[in-house]
Amino acid sequence: MGWDAWYTLAVVALCIGLLVYIRHAPDIILMAGLTLLLLGGVLSPGEALIGLANEGMVTVGVLYIVVTGLRETGGIAWVSNTILGRPRSVPDAQLRLMLPVVGLSAFLNNTPVVAIFIPAVQDWARRHQLAISRLMIPLSYASIAGGTCTLIGTSTNLVINGLIIGETGGTGIGMFELAWVGLPVALLVLLSTLLFSHLLPERLSVLSQFADAREYTVEMLVPPGSPLAGKSIDAAGLRQLPGLYLVEIDRENRLLPAVSPHERLREGDRLVFTGIIDSVLDLYRSKGLVPATDQVFKLDSPRHEACLIEAVVSDSFPLVGESIRKGRFRTLYNAAVIAVARNGRRIHRKVGDIVLRPGDTLLLETRPSFLEQYRNSRDFFLVSRLYNFQLPRHERGWVAFGIIGLMVLCVTLGWLSMLKAAMLAAGLMIVTRCTTGAIARRAVDWQVLVVIAASFGIGTALHTTGAAHAIATSIIGGAGGAPWMTLGMIYLVTALFSAVVTNNAAAVLMFPIALASASQLGIDFLPFAITIMVAASASFATPIGYQTNLMVYGPGGYHFTDYLRIGLPLTLLVGITTVLIVPLVWPFQ
Repeated sequence: MGWDAWYTLAVVALCIGLLVYIRHAPDIILMAGLTLLLLGGVLSPGEALIGLANEGMVTVGVLYIVVTGLRETGGIAWVSNTILGRPRSVPDAQLRLMLPVVGLSAFLNNTPVVAIFIPAVQDWARRHQLAISRLMIPLSYASIAGGTCTLIGTSTNLVINGLIIGETGGTGIGMFELAWVGLPVALLVLLSTLLFSHLLPERLSVLSQFADAREYTVEMLVPPGSPLAGKSIDAAGLRQLPGLYLVEIDRENRLLPAVSPHERLREGDRLVFTGIIDSVLDLYRSKGLVPATDQVFKLDSPRHEACLIEAVVSDSFPLVGESIRKGRFRTLYNAAVIAVARNGRRIHRKVGDIVLRPGDTLLLETRPSFLEQYRNSRDFFLVSRLYNFQLPRHERGWVAFGIIGLMVLCVTLGWLSMLKAAMLAAGLMIVTRCTTGAIARRAVDWQVLVVIAASFGIGTALHTTGAAHAIATSIIGGAGGAPWMTLGMIYLVTALFSAVVTNNAAAVLMFPIALASASQLGIDFLPFAITIMVAASASFATPIGYQTNLMVYGPGGYHFTDYLRIGLPLTLLVGITTVLIVPLVWPFQ
């Protein structure tokens, strides 16, 4: 190897060491490594930036926009409530999550599956008070396992199948031929993840660490025709919101305090809650409930264009000492008071009857221009917009699901590539007003995209300098000419490469090496190709080896070592299973 190969290996080792031992963000570390390769002359600017033009990286970014359409129409809440259900324990929650993800990932590209499930799992974990860090890695692992079951489960399978066709001139492997090894691997991943789940960290959200978070009092109405009418409080999901308490129900001017979870809701019920802001917002997004005040329907702008704003009442506020209803707050400010918080204490009154005091925090539904109009007003100490909130347009939920179904159909039938289908779906989400351009721009997780792009650049350096080929050749040479041993070494080296570069890059790098090894041994190369498919996908040990691992890295609040603890033994178990099964289904001779 030349000096550039040794320099590249040193940079890769430095990046891995920093990711393992230092808590800096992975995008900063990998971009720093890419910069060193660029400054050292190992990569040209075009090679260093090749990841920014990579179809897979762009597809992930576009899928974030597609998912906003599902979230903004209430589809994410439907997924979390209907598909995931109500878990009895953490292992039960993990099993409820992984089973549908494995099934979906077998027939869909696992990247959009994970993109759709991440916000659904976040909402589900918050509702059922589960540590999100116990769920995100199982989500990624289940999607990876499902992708090994069919030819279209992951892009790696398609890449290797294309190389097989190019080498043999045949039709490649069948749609479900991989299931011989994929199904046992998927079952092993499910059982092992449940068995090793105690190795996953249990990290609470920042909000859950503060017991003194301010509590709002909010009043909601069960309108005529509500899907919640006739359901119990428990079945309606109104007891699963953390930090939220149902104080009472006002039913036909009769108060029902200390409400039983088995109490059935009726049309016209007015529900008085008290709780933290995140749970109040979840309640506000719920399908089947509307604010009990009719003032929100009298605002100048349509409700789907409204925003939520927090405003703190000052001592010069003109309505101090008057109730919200009698003071005609909506007429004066063209804003409806949705909830009120006062010094962390519960206010035992209906929202409209609350007498305002200096220091009260009001949650307002109003027009977007309210922020600029009253930011410097003496009426309020502070005015702040909740930028992460958008009132769901439930009536467009079927449109969002239809668009995602169309995207999946186009990819499954081969009409469009994943990138083209995702871009079409993102455009349709905006055109059909399932989401807005402003929300779409904020939805993209740039940290994930930078990590993916930097990984491609580093992988290019390993390939162009010959470092990858030299190391792989020397390791495989140690197999001693035994087919089974060579197959095991092929798996280990592919898994190692997949852990430090991308899975597609690892597969492409290893294919010619495996082909040469099979030729030297005088045996069929197909078992080696199948093993590379599984090994490149079975990247459980690091967050940078597979893009779904990267996608859950931030939302799960993980450290690099969290993947090593559970992923390293899982990678070895999958390797043993693969090496034992593959030669029996695809013989060497």
